[in-house]
Amino acid sequence: MSDHTKTAVGGTATAVPPAAADPARERARLVRRQRRSRWDIKLSPYLYVSPFFILFLIVGLYPLVYTGFLSLFGWDRWAYHRGGFLGLDNYRFVLTDPIFLKSLVNTFTIFLMSSVPQVVIAVAVAALLDTRLRFRTFWRMSVLLPFVVAPTAVVLIFGSLFADQSGLINQCLASLNAHGLHFIHPVPWHSNRWASQLAISGMVNWRWTGYNTLIFLAAMQAVPRDLYESAAIDGAGRVRQFFSVTLPMIRPTMIFIIITSTIGGLQIFTEPRLFDDTVAREGGANHEYMTTTLYIYVRGIKEQMYGRASAAAWLLFMIIVAIALLNFGITRFLTRRSAA
Repeated sequence: MSDHTKTAVGGTATAVPPAAADPARERARLVRRQRRSRWDIKLSPYLYVSPFFILFLIVGLYPLVYTGFLSLFGWDRWAYHRGGFLGLDNYRFVLTDPIFLKSLVNTFTIFLMSSVPQVVIAVAVAALLDTRLRFRTFWRMSVLLPFVVAPTAVVLIFGSLFADQSGLINQCLASLNAHGLHFIHPVPWHSNRWASQLAISGMVNWRWTGYNTLIFLAAMQAVPRDLYESAAIDGAGRVRQFFSVTLPMIRPTMIFIIITSTIGGLQIFTEPRLFDDTVAREGGANHEYMTTTLYIYVRGIKEQMYGRASAAAWLLFMIIVAIALLNFGITRFLTRRSAA
């Protein structure tokens, strides 16, 4: 008869209690449960982030590797198929191409005029927004408005400001010249190399500064307030607290912003492409503001020289990696020195 069978004792039905479980079996089950719990703690974070890396392998790493493979071959643009193996000839052509070298210089100048002021201004604005301002929510939302605007709309807005003939800025400069300030003249924004790069840098700064500001603000709000109170007790003012407490505490965020700004700044394409008012749209009549990504576009899409375009893309990739590592080292050095 089963342990769970009811038995009549003294005319009443009583339930016989089940037999005690096997202690060895219980211990084995507990060990299996603890083992599953440990594996869950170890593996679940990787499972959560795995979709990104799987997607990156498909749409990111594969095109990167194939671009490097393609840079070693020629390309028959009439037959639309890969040509013979050329080795490093495509790299030699690109490195000796004066247009590529000019585009590389333009890329670095636009990057320095956009990314460096962008990070500095973003940190300063975030520090102001971290104080007890009135209507703080309004100010924090307003800094993100330029980022919401589409890049094409940004270029149209700045194109009307920096137009050579009918632009608002040149009209103001012409008005000042007419009122006695004869040393002020309208600027040829599309034909002058430095003026055009300054205009493009202004577009980039206007669009991305607010986005980086909110990231810095989130990092600053995560800094424990006890540190500021301790610094104030020690006699540190607001400026000293900013350099000794805020900057060291937001160092990981700053490294992230600098690296992403470097990657984005060295891959500028939309702004110079749409800012150009010439028929060819290759960064000015004399390539005054052609960037390296625009050079890759011209060589690959317009001229269908995919091997040379791939070589230029890989050179840009290696430059970005080198600059990102350099930025990482410099940022860590500066933050450690400011904290000392």
